[in-house]
Amino acid sequence: MNSFFKKVFSICACIFLGSVHSVSAQGYPEKTIRLMVGYAPGGLTDGVARTLSPQLSELLGKQVVVENRGGGGSSIATDVVAKSPADGYTLLMADQALISNPSLFSTLPYDTLKDLQPVALVGTAASVIVVNSTLPVRDLKALIALAKSKPGTLNYASGGNGTMTHLAGELFKQVARVDIVHVPYKGTGPAVVDLLGGQVPMMFSSIGPVAQYIKSGQLIALAVTGENRSPALPNVPTLSELGLAQATVIGYWGMMAPTGTPGDVTEKLMKAVSDVVKRPDINQRLVSLGIDPSFATGARYEKILSSEIPKWAQVIKLANIRID
Repeated sequence: MNSFFKKVFSICACIFLGSVHSVSAQGYPEKTIRLMVGYAPGGLTDGVARTLSPQLSELLGKQVVVENRGGGGSSIATDVVAKSPADGYTLLMADQALISNPSLFSTLPYDTLKDLQPVALVGTAASVIVVNSTLPVRDLKALIALAKSKPGTLNYASGGNGTMTHLAGELFKQVARVDIVHVPYKGTGPAVVDLLGGQVPMMFSSIGPVAQYIKSGQLIALAVTGENRSPALPNVPTLSELGLAQATVIGYWGMMAPTGTPGDVTEKLMKAVSDVVKRPDINQRLVSLGIDPSFATGARYEKILSSEIPKWAQVIKLANIRID
């Protein structure tokens, strides 16, 4: 009989605790949510976060405040989130650095796949291969031919060592078998300035910063690196269309939480992100930033991270890139 009552008590306790947990989750959020960005204000990832945050605040009923914590290729902000309480009040707006940093740094203070939990994918972005209009090429085939005819002399700019624009160039070199020289800048802005001025002839750029110069004819777009044509540059072919599918590069922007965040909290956040990204005005704003709005669940985002991290580890190893 004692054993029977113990079992009954145990079942009732589980039901009670489950009910308490459910009620607690229903109250989320009860205070301000921090959305961490690993860069100074004004960049692409910051732009994505600030596009979403007012709408998320409206849907969730509490302020979602963007907090910039630059440094370490976004690893400082990522570490803050990884070590925060798993309660849904400290989140990360992640970008491609989340994927490349495990291979670019000899050590990180967190484990990307163990300490962070994907909430939702917000969107993706391709790079675009652009050349200064004075360079005598108008298509990718001509660029490759020029690079092969003058190995080690054609420079390409990037927004800095280890950035997506750098890694896209290194993958292109490996697949196209060309010897072009990387010239890193302290940000995409200065790189674009020198590209326009002719100090450097080509660049693997995110689309947003160069779209207006492509339209004006100052820069010539030869190819986009995504699997599909970009909505921002619908007339520019993909590398796959041009026979270089292995050089495809896609950047991923998504929301992360500390591992252990309750499932019903992440579900609420994921639904809010989905609703915001589907709004036509937000959709258009993301496109104008160079992001292809492509919401996916946290589970799908986790699969992407698990496959992309080893892919870029191989590229980085072959190119012998380190940033620490």
